[in-house]
Amino acid sequence: MTLEGTYAGTLDRITEGIAVLLIEVDGETVAERRVPAEDLPGEAAAGDVCALAFEDGTLVDVEASPERTAERRRRLRERFEALSERLDGAEEDG
Repeated sequence: MTLEGTYAGTLDRITEGIAVLLIEVDGETVAERRVPAEDLPGEAAAGDVCALAFEDGTLVDVEASPERTAERRRRLRERFEALSERLDGAEEDG
């Protein structure tokens, strides 16, 4: 898949100086790219949501999005709490 334009993405992990970015379209992961960690903004960390700009399939810009990261973490925390409540209720019933 040749990427062109700007996409949302998540910094999945950094291992041995290589960052793994998951590229998303409509909330679905459609591609994965590995780039040198030094190409990322200094404040970027695993789990961060970023704007990823591509030209002819080459990553040309990465911009961290603290607001989108905070929103995603809030939604994940709410989902986890809801699941925990369901599990606690199931244990009490059983």
